[in-house]
Amino acid sequence: MKFNEFSFRVRYSETDQMGVVYHGNYAQYLELGRVEWLRSMGISYKKMEENGVMLPVISLQVSYKKSIKYDDLITIRTMLKKEPGVKIEFDFEIFNEDRDLLAEANVVLAFIDMKKNRPIRCPKYLLDTIAKHS
Repeated sequence: MKFNEFSFRVRYSETDQMGVVYHGNYAQYLELGRVEWLRSMGISYKKMEENGVMLPVISLQVSYKKSIKYDDLITIRTMLKKEPGVKIEFDFEIFNEDRDLLAEANVVLAFIDMKKNRPIRCPKYLLDTIAKHS
């Protein structure tokens, strides 16, 4: 399935006193990966919300392999696990400049109709876009 890689440098404010990325920041890194995955296909979260669809996280799992440190250039590889239905599931790998695996993660999100606050199936335009880019 479709994947995307996005790189950025770790900021000082994301680390603890030991210069290691605080574990709570990994969720933000994974969100960056998802946003850039969508953007790479010409879709934005903002547009989805304007169309009445939101994607709350319903599951998040992270396996920490090696520390991420201040000023590291890291790459987040975001992979769509399977074709979305009512849920969309991503796997992630985070690497440093040497391509050492620093963390693996899995995130599941649900498609929600913002007006009804109810789960819905993945919008057709997103399924079509994914198919076109696979």
